[in-house]
Amino acid sequence: MKTHVRCGTLFSAGDQEARSGQTLVYDARGILEFVGPTEQAPRAAPAEPVLDYSRQFVMPGLIDVHVHLAYGNAKSEEDIDLYSPLEFRALRGLFFAQKLLAAGYTALCSPGDAGQVSLSIRNAIRAGLFDGPRITAAGPYITARQSLTDWYPSWIGAPSTSIGRLVTNRDEAIEEIRVQAKNGVDCVKIALDGIQRRPDGSLIAAFTEDETAAMVREIQRLGRKAVVHAIGREAVLYAARAGVDLIFHAFDLDDECIDAALKGGSAIAPTLTFQRNIIEFTQPHDPAANNGRVGHVQRQYERACRNLAKAHKAGVPMLAGTDSGFAVTPYGEWHARELEIFVNDLGFTPAEALSAATRVNARFLADAERVGTLEPGRSADFIALDGSPLEAISILLDKSRIHAVHLGGKRMTLTERGYDPREVTDKALVNWSDVYTQARVAELRRDTPLRRAAE
Repeated sequence: MKTHVRCGTLFSAGDQEARSGQTLVYDARGILEFVGPTEQAPRAAPAEPVLDYSRQFVMPGLIDVHVHLAYGNAKSEEDIDLYSPLEFRALRGLFFAQKLLAAGYTALCSPGDAGQVSLSIRNAIRAGLFDGPRITAAGPYITARQSLTDWYPSWIGAPSTSIGRLVTNRDEAIEEIRVQAKNGVDCVKIALDGIQRRPDGSLIAAFTEDETAAMVREIQRLGRKAVVHAIGREAVLYAARAGVDLIFHAFDLDDECIDAALKGGSAIAPTLTFQRNIIEFTQPHDPAANNGRVGHVQRQYERACRNLAKAHKAGVPMLAGTDSGFAVTPYGEWHARELEIFVNDLGFTPAEALSAATRVNARFLADAERVGTLEPGRSADFIALDGSPLEAISILLDKSRIHAVHLGGKRMTLTERGYDPREVTDKALVNWSDVYTQARVAELRRDTPLRRAAE
């Protein structure tokens, strides 16, 4: 039994063109057998279904390579690491993975989670227990002292429920890589940025260049992809020289980093949606509005766009990801915003942006040979849209425009379900937002009379 799909416009992602009057044909396993002009397509047998998307724009399912399924739309590091057991995080992550699928994202990479949360979600979906996107999964970040995810005081240490696995020497790092490979990860993530800065303000990498190269060699020797979090120039350079598969962020890269990335074959996923949302969505009452973070992120964003546009022009492959899983990047909401940023701020054409979120992203995934383009032999993962993102890339953010989502040929029908954030992740307690010294109370009283306890 074959299924025939009549497409109004088809963007197969095999090239930069969209074509009208096209048909897809896939078999009972959801594997494409024909992609091409309708007049050349095999005739449908009487019993075979024909899907009429002749008024829609059909394209491969979208891919986000930076989704943290274990975070739960967190507002703080404590929300991520401490207040929910791993078992609940896995169930919660599956729920949120389905939010992505409903938004047209048929595949994702979850690069760095606590325990085996993303692995468990991936395996449950692969086993057919639940509907959900195809998942490329990592384990906890490999982190060093004073690097990303080592954010608790030394007298507390790294909790076992943290998204970071603290290593204190090269042997521990190699052992952790081997444990994760044994557990079945698709990729291993290194927290390569440090939090210490030089007098000129530049970030000091958390690992030395030799340590970075040793970890990357072991990751790739075991057949896994190596990914890093690297904003600072030094970390980006170490990663590129080591031949890392994917660098997240790379905001402070320079010409030397670009040359190293081109030579070593490293790709970059800028993940600018997270920064853009912080700038635009932070409210005056949010702590981030009062600690200078928004201004810092604004300057960082502007610098990143200049540097990354240069890297794109030089030919460094750019992948699309959003850092979804935080309160400012909730699941299923802003994934296509990265494509808007690619077009508006990095110099991509809409077709290049669509290719980044499909064909280019797919090269990194565990399912690379099956997804990313619509061509014979690939999986029938596709979406049908009311409107063309080649004319207005922002329509991908409008969920009402998503006419249909197909995964392996099967049309996904996922019920929209709300949830209570206080029961899901928003559990870090903050009873007061200030320290009420006499001076502070006097200042507040000048602005607004304070309520008395008896009122």
